[in-house]
Amino acid sequence: MTDLVAYESEQTSELLLKRALDEFGLAINSAAQMVGISRSALSCICNHNRWPKQGREQLQQKIRDTLKSKGASAATLADLFKPASKEDQSADAEPKEDQNMLLRYQPLYQKSRKHFGLFVNPFEELTSADQVFDTPDVAYIRAAMAQVMTGERFIAVVGESGAGKSTLRRDLIDRINREQRPVIVCEPYVLGLEDSELKGKNLKAPDIAASILRSLNPHIKLKVSAEGRFNQLHRELIESRRAGYRHVLIIEEAHCLSIPTLKHLKRFYELEDGFNRLLSIILIGQTELSQKLAENKPEVREVVQRIEVATLEPLDRHLEGYLNHRLGIANKRVSDILDAGALDALRTKLTTPARTRNAAPISQLYPLAVGNQLVAAMNMAAELGAPKVTADIINAV
Repeated sequence: MTDLVAYESEQTSELLLKRALDEFGLAINSAAQMVGISRSALSCICNHNRWPKQGREQLQQKIRDTLKSKGASAATLADLFKPASKEDQSADAEPKEDQNMLLRYQPLYQKSRKHFGLFVNPFEELTSADQVFDTPDVAYIRAAMAQVMTGERFIAVVGESGAGKSTLRRDLIDRINREQRPVIVCEPYVLGLEDSELKGKNLKAPDIAASILRSLNPHIKLKVSAEGRFNQLHRELIESRRAGYRHVLIIEEAHCLSIPTLKHLKRFYELEDGFNRLLSIILIGQTELSQKLAENKPEVREVVQRIEVATLEPLDRHLEGYLNHRLGIANKRVSDILDAGALDALRTKLTTPARTRNAAPISQLYPLAVGNQLVAAMNMAAELGAPKVTADIINAV
């Protein structure tokens, strides 16, 4: 790589600097702040001997001064920027669990936007329906959720954190509003929602009934008794349905619903006026929800027989198409940002190898994780002056 300065011929060697930082109890974050660079840049130096194009000597002196203030000997300071032996690298290797930790939210810095010629961060939250990327899973779930505009459905949308579940909820509501469909959407508040009163607020059937009633009639006076409230709900739904409206109950964080509440939801779904069901239900939750709705659990068998569980899978083979779609928001393509090996490095970085012979690798190639990882890599590339994100940069962040 001509855009980065490397130590002699050892272009991707780990440096003894990494061991020195460990010996003197300096975390990468702390050391980076002391010498005035980012964590990712110092990590790239320690692990791959990759330096910014300018100011290398001054930066090395700052690192020496920092370690000297911690008591490092002259011999240690003299060897900081030499490659570590294979034995040293093996001893200092991070556990697999740490290597596969997902990054937290990453902002795309102004310097990075200028470096790559971007006017927007293409991995920020979506602002319109045409920005949603349709994998086969996403296309099916979007279509299934949209059917609540013409009929009644009972669906659970399940996926890992960052898989795009909330995006599909927003997409549905946006479509209802955009097309001016006669659909009343009810979304109970789920702040503090937990499946046990010991851990937080448990959303119960009377709470759900009250939320639906307020969506139908904001000025309604709620009945105090549970029986009176449910009767009130049934009558209001019938009147609204006969007036031409459909109704959909959407519950986020549904993996935090208790088993009794899940069973009660089946009874909400069964409210009817003749042959017309009166309420669609969409549950949106993480993978724990599918575990609660497992077919081998007798306590939820009546729910399992009526609910459709749709799972958002990782991007995997759709990764390049997804990136081209998102980068297209900024009039860029993958080849403008990543070099030839970076895409495979990104796949590897976000895939945990199988831990046993018969197990499958665990993919974390979900939109949020992919976006955070790539934005962090773009920030590092801009700081190092690299024209594109490389496999080494992906591995260093």
